[in-house]
Amino acid sequence: MREALAFLTVVGGPATPTSRSLRWFPLIGAAIGAAVGSVWWLTGQIFPALLAAALTVTADLAITGLLHADGLADAADGLLPHADRTRRLEIMRTPGVGAFGAATLGIVLLTRTAGFAARPADIALVAGLWCASRTVAATAPAWLAYARDDGLASPFLTAPASRLVALALLPAAALAVVGVGWPGAAAIGAAIVAGIGVLALSRRRVGGFTGDVLGAAIIVVETVGLVVAGARW
Repeated sequence: MREALAFLTVVGGPATPTSRSLRWFPLIGAAIGAAVGSVWWLTGQIFPALLAAALTVTADLAITGLLHADGLADAADGLLPHADRTRRLEIMRTPGVGAFGAATLGIVLLTRTAGFAARPADIALVAGLWCASRTVAATAPAWLAYARDDGLASPFLTAPASRLVALALLPAAALAVVGVGWPGAAAIGAAIVAGIGVLALSRRRVGGFTGDVLGAAIIVVETVGLVVAGARW
């Protein structure tokens, strides 16, 4: 568990991740979500909704060390423009952020802020969505090939990934339903579909997943879930 905590957050100190880390992703995701949701609730008691939302997004970036945000930007730069497979992988590995990455990251951060501002704070909802996002990332290696010979996600592939980790989606959905009722289930469902869409796009364009793609899937799952939960039900 410490390996997963150290990889997914700035907590836990340095630790080399292994394939065993993946089984802990859902639990660590739920814990991160609970922390982010708590910030949402606490700041909502002090500040107007929009400011509280902005501080909540900032807290999430701080807790995760911008890891997933960086992955989203790199994945957007590699997957969205016209290029062949080799060039896409090269772009994702190159330091720096291009136009596609900057635009995508800006839009997503704005949307996340609006999603938090659109409804009253709910810790269970965020815990459920954040659990679901890490579950999607943890199960991707069980379904998709790794697109690189070596990269950030290589340590997770020392042993076959288990598809049973996907069962964590059930408690994730339960948390969301406890938080906001049946719209929570809709939010989880839409979020999972969005995450699968990111992985499917990566499979089509680079032949599998990368560490950046997993980070992008995590961010997209959470963002789509917030959008759906924030709808006028």
